[in-house]
Amino acid sequence: MALKPLTHPDELYQLLRDGKIKEFNQRKVQSDRVKLNDCDFRHVDLRGIDAQSVDFRNCYFHNADLRGVDLSQASLEGASFNSARISGVLFPKDLAAEEIMLSVTHGTRVRYLK
Repeated sequence: MALKPLTHPDELYQLLRDGKIKEFNQRKVQSDRVKLNDCDFRHVDLRGIDAQSVDFRNCYFHNADLRGVDLSQASLEGASFNSARISGVLFPKDLAAEEIMLSVTHGTRVRYLK
């Protein structure tokens, strides 16, 4: 039985799924905080996204393209980066490199240092 992808009714989420990064960035400016937790970003190209203050908790980024994205101000607790392309990504300083590598290679969910 195949698992269904996680979906989210938010229009900003749909823009990212559809590859409309520029439009997402323009519309994100109008929101104080974008909540996209528990979303499915498998195989999505997110290069160029303005991820500042975006809530990505518990999201799946399996095979996503995140190259060059600044995630330093995003919430990533519980996110999984299995096989994601992360070259040049700036992760939050409280997220240990070991956590990131375990997530990329084994699909574990990341935990912040306390």
